[in-house]
Amino acid sequence: MGEKPKTPEYPAYWEADVVLRDGTTAHLRPVRPEDASGLARMHEGQSQSSIYLRFFTFKSSLSRKELERFTHVDYRDRVAFVVLRGEEILGIGRYDRLDDPLEAEVAFNISDASQGKGIGSILMEHLAVAARENGIRRFTAEVLPENRKMLSVFQDTGFEVSRHFDDGVVAVAFSIDPTAKSRAVMESREHRAEARSVAELLAPEAVAVIGASRQWGSVGFALLQNIIEGGYPGPVYGINPEALEVAGMISRATLAEVPGPVDLAVIAVPEAEVPAVVQDCAHHGVKGLLVVTTGYADAGREGLVRQRALVRQARANGMRVIGPASAGLINTAPEVSLNASVSPFLPVRGPVGLFSQSAVIGVTLFAAAHRRGIGLSSMLSAGNRADVSGNDAMQYFEDDPATGAVGVYLESFGNPRKFSRIARRLSRSKPVVVARSDVMGRRLPPGHETRTTQAPTGAVDSMLEQTGVIQVENHDDLMDLMQTVASQPLPAGPRVGVVGNSLALNRVVMDAVEHHGLTVASTVLVPDLDAEHVVDDAVRAVGRAVSETIASGEVDALLVVTQAGMHQEVGDSDRLAAAVEEASRGTSVTVLASLTGVLDLTYRSASLRGSGPSTEEGLQGGIPVFSSPEQAARVLSRLAWYSAWREAEAGVPVEPEGVDRDRAEELLEGWASRAHGTGLVRLTADEAGELLGCYGIRVLPSARFTTEEGAVLAADRLGWPVAVKAVDSYLRHRLDLGGVRLNIVDAESLRRNVAQMRQVLEPFGSPDLEVQSMAPSGQACTITALEDPLLGPVVSFGIAGDAVDLLDDWVHRVPPLTNQDLDRMIRAPRAAAKLYGYGGLPAVDTDALQDLLARVAALKDDHPQVARIRFNPVLASDRGVTVLSTEIDVANAAQRTDSARRAMRD
Repeated sequence: MGEKPKTPEYPAYWEADVVLRDGTTAHLRPVRPEDASGLARMHEGQSQSSIYLRFFTFKSSLSRKELERFTHVDYRDRVAFVVLRGEEILGIGRYDRLDDPLEAEVAFNISDASQGKGIGSILMEHLAVAARENGIRRFTAEVLPENRKMLSVFQDTGFEVSRHFDDGVVAVAFSIDPTAKSRAVMESREHRAEARSVAELLAPEAVAVIGASRQWGSVGFALLQNIIEGGYPGPVYGINPEALEVAGMISRATLAEVPGPVDLAVIAVPEAEVPAVVQDCAHHGVKGLLVVTTGYADAGREGLVRQRALVRQARANGMRVIGPASAGLINTAPEVSLNASVSPFLPVRGPVGLFSQSAVIGVTLFAAAHRRGIGLSSMLSAGNRADVSGNDAMQYFEDDPATGAVGVYLESFGNPRKFSRIARRLSRSKPVVVARSDVMGRRLPPGHETRTTQAPTGAVDSMLEQTGVIQVENHDDLMDLMQTVASQPLPAGPRVGVVGNSLALNRVVMDAVEHHGLTVASTVLVPDLDAEHVVDDAVRAVGRAVSETIASGEVDALLVVTQAGMHQEVGDSDRLAAAVEEASRGTSVTVLASLTGVLDLTYRSASLRGSGPSTEEGLQGGIPVFSSPEQAARVLSRLAWYSAWREAEAGVPVEPEGVDRDRAEELLEGWASRAHGTGLVRLTADEAGELLGCYGIRVLPSARFTTEEGAVLAADRLGWPVAVKAVDSYLRHRLDLGGVRLNIVDAESLRRNVAQMRQVLEPFGSPDLEVQSMAPSGQACTITALEDPLLGPVVSFGIAGDAVDLLDDWVHRVPPLTNQDLDRMIRAPRAAAKLYGYGGLPAVDTDALQDLLARVAALKDDHPQVARIRFNPVLASDRGVTVLSTEIDVANAAQRTDSARRAMRD
C-alpha cells in the first residue's frame, strides 16, 4: 500500500490578516484540502445569479471532483487563496498556469453576503504577488458581460487591462508587473479601509464595558463612569456577572443579556479571562475591542505570545483591537462625546488629533492637553500596539475634517515603510508632530533580532525628515508644538519680529532666534511693567507694537517677550496676553508669547481653551504662552522648517530607464539560495556586474593578477594609464598605507610599483592586488544601500574620505525616491559644497550622480534579498560618474514590511 501523497507547503508569509472595505477584518491564506466542506457551504448559500456568473451555468452544488480540484493545489502552477471570517469562507480567488509558463488564468468567487467589501481586489493583489514569485507575468480571465462587478475588479487594479468580446464572453488580459499606478490604487484602497476601521472604533453606536466594577478606584469603575459622565448618547452596558447594579444601571452578566448590538467592547477583566471574553464578543457580532488589561507584551516574551494569540483571535472574527494595556480612546465630536478612557473628563473640542503607543504617555498627554487647554478632535492610546497602530490612526486623521494637526508618540515602528508613505502624504495637508522613545532606532522590536543588516545612526531621523514630520525629543515638546498649531497659522517664512520690554531680554531672544536658524527682521522695545509706568499704558503699548509690527509686512512670525515689573499684581499677565491676542487676531502671522517672572500664568490655559474665534482653518484662537523664550524660538524654528518643506515641490517618483527587473530577480533567486539562515553571500565581481547591469549601472572593469607580467597583460587589455589597488576593502583606498598607486603609464613603471607595493603591504598579510584603468578625475563619493530590519531599504550618500569616515557626514533616504528627494540628497551633506565648484574646481555632473542614486534606490527597493550594496568610491566629474568599486551581499529573501499586497502587522 503506497504512502499518502504529501500535501505541498506554501510560504508562511502568504497568510495575512486584512482590513475589508467596511473596516472589519478577515484572514487570508492559501486554500487547503480541508477547506472543501467550507467551500461547499459557501457555494450552497450563493444565489442562482451568482453561481451562473461564476460558472457560466447553474450548479446547485459542487461535485466531489470539483471540490478536490478547487482545494488541492501545488502552490506554484495552481494557487488559490481564501478569505475567512472564523471558519466561514467569504471568498476564494485562484490562478492556473497556462501552456505559456508566463501566463495564468484567474477566477474569483465571493459569497453574496460579502460582496462590496473589496474582497475581490484583495485576492487579486495577493494572487499577483504569489504569481510573480512563481515566475508568472501575465493574468487572463473570461467574464460574462453582465458580470459588471468582476469586470470592475479587473479594471480597478491599476494594471493596464485589455478587453475584447469573444464568443459571448469578455476576455481580459494584463501584465501583473507592479507599476506606479497599481501601487497607488492599492494604497488608496488600503487607506480607505483602514481609515474606516478606526472611524468605526471612534464612533460606535453602542458600547459595553466588560469588567465594569462597583469598586471606586478600579479601572472598570472609572471606564464606565467616564463614558457616562462624558455624555455619550448611545446605549452603554456594564457587564459584570457578580453585580446586580453598576454606575446606577442594571448590570448584565454576559453579552447575551444585552438587548441590542454592541459595536465597541471595552475589556477590563483579568488577563486569564480575556480569550473567553473575546470569543463571546465574536459570537455576538462586536465590531471592535478596546483592551485595557495588562499582562501581554508588557510582561515579557510569554506575554507577547498571549498578545499575538489575542490579535489572531480578534482579527479572524472581524474585530480590530486597541491595546492591550491601552489608556483608552476619546472622541469629542458633539454627536459622539465618547470618553472611553482613564481620563476623568472629556477634553474640549479642538483641532488636534493625538496617538500614543504608550499607555503611560497617553495618560500624560491627556493631562497635558487639559492643563494647557488644547482642544482635541480625538485621541487613541494604543498601549502595546498589538493591532491598531500609529499608521492606522494617521490614515483616519488624514480623512477626518475635524483634525487639523496630528501629534504622535511612538516607541517603535510596526511598518516603517508604510509609516513613511502615509506620513509624507499626511504632512502635505496637516502638520504631523512625532515624539519617539530615546532608544527608538537603536533597538529592534520582537522578532527582528536575527536580521543581518541595520541602518546607520541617523537613518530614522532622515526618514522622518524626508516625510515632512516635525520631530521632537519628548512629549512636553510635542505638546508645545500642538498648542501652537492648534491656535496659530503656520509661519510663511523665517523672518521673526521681537517685541519686548527689556533690552537685555530682547538680545537674549534675538540670539535664541538666530541660533535656531531664523532671521531677526524687527525688534521693538516697549515700556517696562514697573512702578514708573502705568500698567494699563504699558499693556496698550505692547498691543500697539504687535499691531504695527504685523502691519509692516516685514515679519512671518512674532515673538512677544516681556519681563514683569517689581510691583506686578495678579492679573497683569492676563491683561498683557489678552492685549497681544486682540492685536494679532485674524492675522496670518504666527504670534507666540513668553512672559517671564510673572506671578501667574492663568492666561496660558484660558487662551488655549478658545477665547479667540476659530479661523477658517479650524484653529482654536488664543496665543500660546511659554515660560521660556528658548521654548518659543524652538517651536518657531520647527514650524518654519515644516512650512518650507510643505511649500517645496513634492517631486515625482523616478523610474530609471533600461531596467530589467525580471532578469535581476532570476539572478538573485539563484544567488540567495546559497545563503544559509541569516548569513550573507558576497557576490563575485562578475556576478555584481551582471546584477548592476540589469539596472543600467556599469562598474569600471578591474582584473586581479598574481605576477607582474600578469599585471602588464591586464593593463594592456583594460587600457593605460592604470591604477594598482589592494583587493582588501580597507587598504584599497589608503594611499597613506600604500594600498593604492595611481597614474601608472607604462609596463616598466607598473612592474616597479607592483614590487614596491608587495613589500610595503607585507605587514598587512600581503593582500591580493588588482589593476584598473584610470577614471576621469573628480570628487570621490560613497553610496550604500541596505535592508534594515526596521526601515526596509535605506540608501545613503556621502562625500568620501574624512567627511564620512570621521564626521559621519551622511544623508539617508528611504525609497521610493522622487526627483526632489534626489536633488536634496546630494545637497544635504555638509561637505556637498565640493560637488558645486568648491575651491575653483569644476562642478560635477549632478544629473549623472542623481541618476546613479536613482538606479541604486530602484534596485534596492525592488529586491529585499539584496542585503547590502556599497559603492566606494564613485568618482563624480564634470563629464559623468564612474563606479570604481562595489560590494554586494545577498541574503535569503525576507518578507518586506511593505509589499504589493495588503497585510496587517502585529
